[in-house]
Amino acid sequence: MTQPWVPRTAHEETIMDVLVAVRAFSDSMDRMNGGMKGDMDMNVTDLAALRMLIMREQRGTPVSPHDIAAHLRITTASTTKLVDRLVASGHVERHPHPTDRRSRVLRLTDASRREFYRHFGERLMAMRAVAERYDDEQLRVVMRFLGDISGAMDPESAAEKT
Repeated sequence: MTQPWVPRTAHEETIMDVLVAVRAFSDSMDRMNGGMKGDMDMNVTDLAALRMLIMREQRGTPVSPHDIAAHLRITTASTTKLVDRLVASGHVERHPHPTDRRSRVLRLTDASRREFYRHFGERLMAMRAVAERYDDEQLRVVMRFLGDISGAMDPESAAEKT
């Protein structure tokens, strides 16, 4: 596409409105994450790793350093530095893998989890209040739409579903 897309129908106008809303949502997430990284004295990558750990923890899925490297698309050397930094700052602990003695898993510390939710909890409650205004069918459509948009923007991340 070399020229900007110009909507020509009412449906295309609605599509444009939705895409503008997606962009505004993305900007809001960027601002929220920027504020959180400053509040928590972390860089963007550290915060992204914590978010991944929290999401996986909620699903009961263990996280290895390799999982973080794949999710963040960083090298193993960068992952080692990131994990060392998070361990040194008291945000993460290394534990033996439950089924593979050669491997390690990473877990949030209780203090890190509390700090994360202290910074994010109010926003999470506000987002939940918005979601509660929609019925289950509408929420399923929103979930499908966001998943499809994520896949269009980044097919590899959509496949990971993290």
